[in-house]
Amino acid sequence: MQEKRIALVTGGNKGIGLEIVKSLARHDVIVLLGARKLEEGKSAAEGLGENVHPIQLDVTDQTSINAAADRIRQEFGRLDILMNNAGISRARAGGSFQEAVSTNLLSAAPLADIRTVFETNVFGVIAVTQAMLPLLRESPAGRIVLTASSGASMKLNSDPSNSHRNMFGNYSVSKTAAHAVTLAFALALESTNIKVNAACPGFTSTALNNFNGTRSVEEGAREPVRLALIGPEGPTGTFSDENGPVPW
Repeated sequence: MQEKRIALVTGGNKGIGLEIVKSLARHDVIVLLGARKLEEGKSAAEGLGENVHPIQLDVTDQTSINAAADRIRQEFGRLDILMNNAGISRARAGGSFQEAVSTNLLSAAPLADIRTVFETNVFGVIAVTQAMLPLLRESPAGRIVLTASSGASMKLNSDPSNSHRNMFGNYSVSKTAAHAVTLAFALALESTNIKVNAACPGFTSTALNNFNGTRSVEEGAREPVRLALIGPEGPTGTFSDENGPVPW
């Protein structure tokens, strides 16, 4: 039995995902760095040490997901940590952050674009989690963490004083759904040793927001990594950032 914990990070080749990979590896966790294109995963893994292994994983492709699960079973026999980090903010790359915000509004977004974002941010989370559950059940202490967003909080956005309300569109709604998916898994697994939580990294500077974020990826990775490494006394079914609970 592999003594080191085994982690899978979806969307691990850049942004917060890559920083999560680096941080977990520093905690002596064996990390499978998931990337849609294996070559990009290999490039991202260069120089990160023997604990980091690139793996091809497209969360919108069931064949890719199944192949990743098969590889993890064959090489390690279990999975201890699943970081559901992969996400997209819009269907098509390019344009300014302001343009992305305006075209994300449900009053303007084409239905095809909405489906594309949901395919990664919602159905991808469900598909990967379902595929990895048999491996997580083999762990003495399984952990599932979603890279979430306070910008998708229904409670916070229902407050008229919250200026983010003006940006509550396709991306935000997809993350709201992903929060619900995460809570549903937490409730379904409540009687097991698998803990499921959502972590808000804050407004982090990544390609997701055209690098308009005000926080570094190092700051953004802190709460996801903390929840990935919690002990048996840790919570399940929670949504938090570095400052504590975040309302769903």
